Formats: sequence, C-alpha cells, structure tokens
Amino acid sequence: MIIGLVVATEQTELQHLFGIAVVLVIAAGLSDFLDGYIARKRGITSILGAFWDTTADKILVSGVLIALVSVGRASVWVTFIIMTREFVVTAVRSVVAMDGMLVPASLAGKAKAIVQFVALGLAMLRLPEPWGPFYLDEYWMLLAAVVTIASGWDYIARFREAVRQVGEPGNR
Repeated sequence: MIIGLVVATEQTELQHLFGIAVVLVIAAGLSDFLDGYIARKRGITSILGAFWDTTADKILVSGVLIALVSVGRASVWVTFIIMTREFVVTAVRSVVAMDGMLVPASLAGKAKAIVQFVALGLAMLRLPEPWGPFYLDEYWMLLAAVVTIASGWDYIARFREAVRQVGEPGNR
C-alpha cells in the first residue's frame, strides 16, 4: 500500500511538472506570436529579426521534443524528422539571406507550427488512457511529422530557384 501511495504521489508530482511546462510553452508561443504580430503591424521587420524569431521557435520546439523523448512521451523518429526539417529550412534561409532576401513564412509553415505546438502540449498533458493503439498525443505527433515534411518540401520548392541563383558563380 505504501508503494502504491508513493507511485501515485510521484505521478501527481510529474503531472504537476508537465502542467507547469505546458504553461511555460504556451507563454513562449503566445509571446512569439504577439512579437511577430506587432513587428508586422508596425512594419519593423528585418532579415535579422526574422532569422532570430524562427531560430527561437526551432530551439523551443527542439528542446521540448528532446525533453519529451527523455521521459518517453515523444518518438525519437518524429523528433528526428522535425529537427531535420528545421535544420534544412534554416540552411535554405541562410543561403537566401546571403543574397539579402527575406524568406516570408508560408501558410504551410504556420500550420506546421500550430500542429507541432498542439502535439507538444498534448504530449506534456497526456490523457490517462490510449485511444486505440495510441494516446491522443501520439496521433498528433504523427500528424506533426507529416505536416512538417510537407511544409519542408513546400519551403524548398518555393525557394529552389533563389537558392540556385545564389549558388551560381558570379552571384556572390
């Protein structure tokens, strides 16, 4: 009975910590959204600001995913897919920025961010019972992987020509 009480207490404390983590991630996501909204509304965007904004997003998502993998709430493969897409997109953005071009966010990229944040939140607040073979958050993580791949493909397709032009001799 004492062991059961200790396990229940540890589970309650763990859920409490996940709840705090969700609040912090939501606060970070909302502040990021508000910052971007204000910058666009006032017309004070820059290449450097866009780079740091997306870099901060990538660090937040990657950090949360790594933490979730460490406690068994996220798949290593989904984490690999998401982080690989983020590195590839950052590389493309960097190459295009060398030519002074600002890469605007796409609708697919915004959808990716929303699906990823929902998946992360659900993974942190995992429901007690699975829905069929998976927990609800695991379905969302799989959806996040698919949307991440699609948005990465869209991103590369949209900027393939710009990257090619920057990479041609005489264009640097």
